[in-house]
Amino acid sequence: MRGLRVDARRISDGELTAMLRLTDWRPRLSAAWLIGLDRRTRFRQTLGELLLAGELAHAGKGYAFALTRFAEPRDAAILVAFLERHLPAGPAYDQGYVLDALVHLDALLGTDHAARILDPAAPWWRPGLAAEPSGFGDRFGKVSALAEETAPKAGRGDGVRVTPP
Repeated sequence: MRGLRVDARRISDGELTAMLRLTDWRPRLSAAWLIGLDRRTRFRQTLGELLLAGELAHAGKGYAFALTRFAEPRDAAILVAFLERHLPAGPAYDQGYVLDALVHLDALLGTDHAARILDPAAPWWRPGLAAEPSGFGDRFGKVSALAEETAPKAGRGDGVRVTPP
């Protein structure tokens, strides 16, 4: 993870933008992870738009990771909007991961947005959505803990490329 952190500090915003424009989920997932590790909040709107569009399976996992690393109420709102838009359509690749991210973000923010998503009375509820709701957030918590061990509390936020010593 430390090597990934170094890459997150070195890669330019332009390179990340180019990766996010590709139509393959792999570079988008990678870009989102790098954005999240370096907490480049200036990508919040772009990541939110890409997540809500739901165009590429698996890429949403990276978007959710980055938004959870930003850890602000507006990031939770983006995750909720994704779930409200995509849960009624039925199972999709990233819904469980985004829900897991929302539960984790709720714990960080002291909010309970996920509670209404997990409510069996909700219009999008379906059997199997959360067989064990108390387990949501654990997977994401482990990933976030690993990221915290290797990443600074705040991203550089200045757009300056870091060159190796």
